[in-house]
Amino acid sequence: MLLHLPTTVSEAQECMARDAVPIGGATLVWAGWQRDGFPEHAMSLRELPEANGIEREALGAAVVLHRIDDRVPEALRRAAASVGTGAVRRTATVGGNLVGSALRCLLPAALVLDARAVTLETDGVYETDLSDALAKHHLLLGIRWREPIASGYRKQPAEAGGPPPLVVAAAVHADPAGGSRLRVAVRDGYDVLSATVPCDAGAEQALHALESTGIGTLPAAARDLVREQVSGIVTGPAGS
Repeated sequence: MLLHLPTTVSEAQECMARDAVPIGGATLVWAGWQRDGFPEHAMSLRELPEANGIEREALGAAVVLHRIDDRVPEALRRAAASVGTGAVRRTATVGGNLVGSALRCLLPAALVLDARAVTLETDGVYETDLSDALAKHHLLLGIRWREPIASGYRKQPAEAGGPPPLVVAAAVHADPAGGSRLRVAVRDGYDVLSATVPCDAGAEQALHALESTGIGTLPAAARDLVREQVSGIVTGPAGS
């Protein structure tokens, strides 16, 4: 296997033309390669500046999880800190977690931030819908979002090797038309549900509105965790 380490977008595009397999930290693919055989070409974006930024409204796909700090919103920071062990977080990348992982612990946080995907194609760099980019396994350079007013993230404890732990993320955003809105995302098993509701009148109004969405069909334990998270970041009228 030949590992490519492009330092420019054009070099990365050349690797794509060779069908190089993106590997991130390789934490999720190495065992499969040992079992099924290694690809002829692989590519890591760890030397590509466009994939390594950490900003208040952007995060590169090649950033390893242990580097994610308070430069990003709380929901995303807590999500990264919840993944695996310290050794895993020093190797696993944002792109690997979002695109390559069945659990995708960062996805609920990204969804409540209303994040957009920045993807690399053979003909250029594009910003597109995150869910669509993940479904089509586009090569992710990073994600971008608008800074929320407040956000939070909670993952329930779980035994190793057991069912995926319940995850709830929530964020309050200023509405361009005035007021504020609440975005909630829940990972229940391997499924992720999300909803957006007004929250100008406070947490109870928002929670009542969530009951008429898919969030309202979740088991009682999940709805209780949603209530806890929403109450923690929506404390009064207009989120004040």
